[in-house]
Amino acid sequence: MKRSLCLLAFLTMVLVSPANGGFMDDLVKGAGLGEKSASGNDQIIAGLKEALSIGTANAVAATSKTDGYFGNQAIKILMPEKIRKVGDLLGKVGYQKEVDEFVLSMNRAAEKAAPRAKSIFVDAVRQMTVEDARKILDGGDTAATDYFKAKTSGKLYEAFQPIVSSSMNEVGTTRSYKEMMGKYTSMPFASAESLDLDRYVTNKSLDGLFYLVGQEEIKIRKDPAARVTDLLKTVFGGK
Repeated sequence: MKRSLCLLAFLTMVLVSPANGGFMDDLVKGAGLGEKSASGNDQIIAGLKEALSIGTANAVAATSKTDGYFGNQAIKILMPEKIRKVGDLLGKVGYQKEVDEFVLSMNRAAEKAAPRAKSIFVDAVRQMTVEDARKILDGGDTAATDYFKAKTSGKLYEAFQPIVSSSMNEVGTTRSYKEMMGKYTSMPFASAESLDLDRYVTNKSLDGLFYLVGQEEIKIRKDPAARVTDLLKTVFGGK
């Protein structure tokens, strides 16, 4: 029961924000939550589902806002390793502005795609079985995050990729990339590896999304916050 309370603390306290109330209400309602069963076991499962809904909603909201990726050093999308030497060289010869614009535009594309995760997380919560819930409650520090990765990664990639591609055209990522590479390849003896930019930004977008959920889960499992006591009493019927 203590482990259950810790996990519910993670997925409610850290991931609840009044500023995102409407967004989270939509997620919880979409997952079919909000009703408590007379069964103690069902109460725990329902409480877990509601907490998971709130938690993922907050992660989506955090990444969807301006600078959600770019302003967070832990998930900021950096110059792809394959062309890092391109950015380094261009910066040294007076093109740092172009390099910075390219990096910013990749993060802006990720921020535009992030809201698509909302409905996919709702479906994952709705489809959660009793066995899934027990594995999460009895699992390791990132059991809930691992559940979402297993259940949603493929669907999230399919949903994010076209939006990332479209957003990169809209915010100028593709143009910035072509201009940057054009300047580089015009230099004597310069060559660079080919890069699937859509795939790179999409994967980094998802990495950042799951990172936020995972870090908060680890923190709360290890240090449950007292201020969630009232909410937990409601979920568990005062037990």
